[in-house]
Amino acid sequence: MSPVRKAAPAEPDSPPAAAAPPRVVSGMVVRTKSLSLRVPGRSVAVSLALLTVLVTVMGVSLTTGDFELSVKEVLQALTGTGSPGADFIVNTLRMPRLVTAVCVGAALAVSGAILQSLTGNSLGSPDVIGFTNGSAVGALIVIIVLHGSMTQIALGALIGGLATAATVSLLVLGRGLQGFRLVVIGIGVSALLLAVNSYLITRATFQEALEAQAWLLGSLNNRGWPQASAIGLAVAVLLPLALVLARRLAMVEMGDLTATALGVDVSRTRTTLLVVSVALAAVATAVAGPIWFVALAAPQVARRLTRSSDPALVPTALMGAVLLTASDLAVQRLFAPTLLPVGAATGTVGGLYLIWLLVTESRKSRA
Repeated sequence: MSPVRKAAPAEPDSPPAAAAPPRVVSGMVVRTKSLSLRVPGRSVAVSLALLTVLVTVMGVSLTTGDFELSVKEVLQALTGTGSPGADFIVNTLRMPRLVTAVCVGAALAVSGAILQSLTGNSLGSPDVIGFTNGSAVGALIVIIVLHGSMTQIALGALIGGLATAATVSLLVLGRGLQGFRLVVIGIGVSALLLAVNSYLITRATFQEALEAQAWLLGSLNNRGWPQASAIGLAVAVLLPLALVLARRLAMVEMGDLTATALGVDVSRTRTTLLVVSVALAAVATAVAGPIWFVALAAPQVARRLTRSSDPALVPTALMGAVLLTASDLAVQRLFAPTLLPVGAATGTVGGLYLIWLLVTESRKSRA
């Protein structure tokens, strides 16, 4: 019997054996007292690569142009030790535009990722469903009718986006956020809102109509620190909230019954995430105008790169920032001295991507 008694102490050693599986799974395991989270290694690698590309694009944007600067001159200007000329070019002309592009791209991408996850449809983005046009209606009312400030324009865009989201939600009430139904209804609402935008422009003065039409193209031209601060504050508040809810979002993707069984309040989670998504898209639209297809393409490209079944919001945000900053750099350098709106570039590339996506989805449905 002694061998049996000697084998008994091996039981306390069982916990280390139970901890072995996380070391086998690819990725990093982050643990706190109340949370255990696995971060896929591929997502980390993709995020680092996208961050490297983003920093490179930002560096090229700050050093090139009509007045070329060295990296040293840019760093000196950013730290306040540069020449007055370099300080003006970097901190007054280029940096606010660049910060706006990064934040707007990240906001639109995360907004699209949340909507695509909630609807289970790759076409579920704020510009397709109509939330962007709703935000544009609110912003145009403030611009043309109320002649409001930047803060009031942002508030008007937010109210317009939330009102559109509420309208679409009421139209699908009782049927759930089914992907196909929501997309079809959203396209119809978007068409109506586009007509409202056109009507508002016809009621404006000539100068107001020109300003509104230029804004509707989606542009980062003449964006200063007020716009950069507004979108930066929105991203600083809403993006962490989206990241906190990302785990619940992944559970909701599994289905309502599964998410409920895992302890998720599905209705409250959907509502909160929908508000976060609309708010991100609305503030981005208020700052830069409707910039199309970033919210549609960035989440899909990020998922394909990470090969993740989860929303992968961090790589998605970085992908959106890269797409918009690279597009803005391209229109600045390739079409200079013409100030081409960045919305023209994203619309062209996004239109081609939408055609490819529709063809791909059509082939899947036939299969």
